[in-house]
Order: sequence, then structure tokens, then C-alpha cells
Amino acid sequence: MKINKDEQVTSISQALTLEEIADYWDTHSLADHWDETHAVDFEVRMQRKCRVTLTPEIYEKIEKQALEQGILPETLVNLWLAERLQAMESS
Repeated sequence: MKINKDEQVTSISQALTLEEIADYWDTHSLADHWDETHAVDFEVRMQRKCRVTLTPEIYEKIEKQALEQGILPETLVNLWLAERLQAMESS
């Protein structure tokens, strides 16, 4: 494989794409490369999520609508709430 100077090869798998990385790790163990690893520090920033309890009947209706639109029920609820809040702010 010819490597373009703009492409970055991963250090252990020598892969250029996510698919190549996945293929490599499907057949290799990190235990075989443990001495090639090093500790890293990183920060994870998660958005706060809130739960809203729905009756089973309401959730069933939302789930049906979401399925018809090809989206997750959570996505549909967020879209509906955003639309409603925007309408209230415009009033």
C-alpha cells in the first residue's frame, strides 16, 4: 500500500482507515502489544441528560410515530418539544 504524506498510519496496526483498524483488531489482541502502549490523560465532556417519565400508552403512540418517520422515539420527542418551545417563544 502506498502511503500519501497526508495520511497517518496508526502506530500498532499500521492501518490507514477505520475499516483497516477494525479488521486488524478483529484478529489481534491488545495483550500482544501491551508493551507498545502508554498511559494517556483525556477529558470527557458529556451533555447532561434528563429523563421524563411517560405512561406506557403515550410512549407506545410516540414509538409508532417515530417508526413511521424512521427515527428514534427520543429524537421525535426532542423535535416535538423543540418545536413547541420555539412556538411559545415566538408568541
